[in-house]
Parts: sequence; structure tokens; C-alpha cells
Amino acid sequence: MIVRFTDAAEHDPEGLGDYIAQDNPKRALSFVQELRMACLALADFPERFPLVPRHEDRGVRRRVQGDYLIFYKVETDDVVILHILRGTVDRATRLFPS
Repeated sequence: MIVRFTDAAEHDPEGLGDYIAQDNPKRALSFVQELRMACLALADFPERFPLVPRHEDRGVRRRVQGDYLIFYKVETDDVVILHILRGTVDRATRLFPS
């Protein structure tokens, strides 16, 4: 499977990295790399992580990576990364806008 990032998901790690870089630029770079590697690893076994409760019908899954959540969908030939968010963020409004 191929891992694709939505525009939003492309910007999420950079925004998180920019925030971390204010205090620790070196860690910001390794942090962004770790998040991207976790996303790319989804190509191997994309359905091993659970569907998001109450939104199973949309096919959105989540992988926990430290304090962060990687939200994605499994399509026929692709894994589509939707968002990468800190666990404390209001995910519902970001993932499922009205």
C-alpha cells in the first residue's frame, strides 16, 4: 500500500515541530521524523489500529504515537493520513466538521 498525506496532514507535523523547536530545535526535527515514520509504517498493516469510536461508519482509524494521534483511512490501494493531532486537541471538530 501507498501512504498519502492530505494537505492538512502534511502541515500538522510541521506545526507541531515549530512549537517544539521554540525550546528544543534538535528534538523538533527528530520528532517530526518519528511521526512521519509511524505514518509510513501503516502501509504494512493498516487495519491493525482501531476505528474511531462513534465514527466507525466513516472508516477513520487512529494510531497512538506518544501523546499524538494519527488519524487515517484505509482505501483500496492507499492509506490516507487525514490528521496528526496532539491527544488533547478537540479532534471531532478537526476531523468531522459539520
